[in-house]
Amino acid sequence: MMIRAYEKDVSWQAGIWAIGVHLLLLAALLLSFNWKATSPMLNVAEVELWDSLPQPSPPLPIAPPVETPPPVVVKEAPPPPPEKVEAPAPKAPEVDIALEKKRKELEQKKAAEQLKKELALEQKKQLAALQAEARKEEMQNSDKLLKENKANETLKKLQQEALAEERAATEQAAASDKSAKSAASAGVVDEYRSKIQAKIRGNVNKSLCATANPELKFDIGLLPTGEMTGLPKLLKSSGNKACDEAVERAIMASQPLPVPTDGVAFAQFRNLKLTFRPND
Repeated sequence: MMIRAYEKDVSWQAGIWAIGVHLLLLAALLLSFNWKATSPMLNVAEVELWDSLPQPSPPLPIAPPVETPPPVVVKEAPPPPPEKVEAPAPKAPEVDIALEKKRKELEQKKAAEQLKKELALEQKKQLAALQAEARKEEMQNSDKLLKENKANETLKKLQQEALAEERAATEQAAASDKSAKSAASAGVVDEYRSKIQAKIRGNVNKSLCATANPELKFDIGLLPTGEMTGLPKLLKSSGNKACDEAVERAIMASQPLPVPTDGVAFAQFRNLKLTFRPND
């Protein structure tokens, strides 16, 4: 048998591999023998203890054989006899019923309307009677009030005439008294005005008012004691400031100023507008 060249190479390789594997197996066998010789074997026994012997389990019950019931044969019931259909009772015609119902409704409606009309008529009669009675009573009251008003107007007119006469007499008397008092008061006012001017003129430094005839106007408020309620207010200057200030100082220095004791006359001095000529 001839071996080809490439088969020869493969066979050599396979042989080498086979020898190597056998050598490895031999080495492993030797090693296992040496390990058993050097290492003693340990014998371990496992013992299970029982308090008592276990009771044998009872045998399982054997189920009785199931008997198959015989097939039931269903017999068809005979068909029921046909029912007797009674003929329906004859019905009343619906048209007649509807007409009757409508007729009754109309009658009821007419009766209700008639009753409503009668009630409305009765109410109108009662209202007319009440209105007539009210008008009659109102006319009577009007006549009565008219008579009372006429009497009251007559009485009121008489009272007004009497009051007018009395008022005219009172006013005439008051006017006469007032004119007399006014004349007397005017004289008193002029008298005390002159006294005030004279007292102030005596306290003025006339050297400061060297002009021909300067005229000043002051507004002063006075108390019943103759004291002023505040500083004098210059209404018209003389044109000379030094003269104005001299007269103002003289007014302040002249307190208390002479004033009337009569209340009516003193009313003119509460707010006195004083015209003053220092050189008079």
